[in-house]
Amino acid sequence: MSHWSRSSLSVVAFLGMAAAIHAQAPSRQLELNFVPDKASVNFTLGDVLHTVHGSFAVKHGAVHFDPATNQLSGEILIDAASGQSGSDARDRKMHREVLESARYPDIMFLPDRVEGQVVSQGSSSIQVHGMFAIHGVEHEITVPVRVEMTPGHWTATSHFSVPYVKWGMKNPSTFILRVNQSVDIDMQASGDTP
Repeated sequence: MSHWSRSSLSVVAFLGMAAAIHAQAPSRQLELNFVPDKASVNFTLGDVLHTVHGSFAVKHGAVHFDPATNQLSGEILIDAASGQSGSDARDRKMHREVLESARYPDIMFLPDRVEGQVVSQGSSSIQVHGMFAIHGVEHEITVPVRVEMTPGHWTATSHFSVPYVKWGMKNPSTFILRVNQSVDIDMQASGDTP
């Protein structure tokens, strides 16, 4: 086979792969509307004696995704006052001294762009960049997200850490009880696509 023929086949193969990859990408803009009953935000906070698990309720979420530019807009709104860990005393302290949820009732994620590719059908592992607003201040953050797309439906899961002490919130540690200065967040959500 001549050098020209091998080169031609290579170009054809490359164009074929590019076309296949392009065909997998979503071709239209997507509206991802969260169903609050199918969304969960769980937190894990370690201390020297044991690990504390808890959850927050999602008020609403609506995200607009443009696959042509990988741009996102919208918000995910979490009810700060809904946070609970199973201990009334611990939760009172969390709301009164750490989150100050009476003063700052909302926790919000404002996504602005995707790093990576979202396929129209199947699983995608991407990074989502945006602003995380908590305790009255916005912080830049990039979180890993796994997205599963099926006809008319989507699910998303994410695990990331929030350095709440670094972000200006009080460390609830005492002389005896020492807790981590960051809290792990696990978020799951699903909804329908129009």
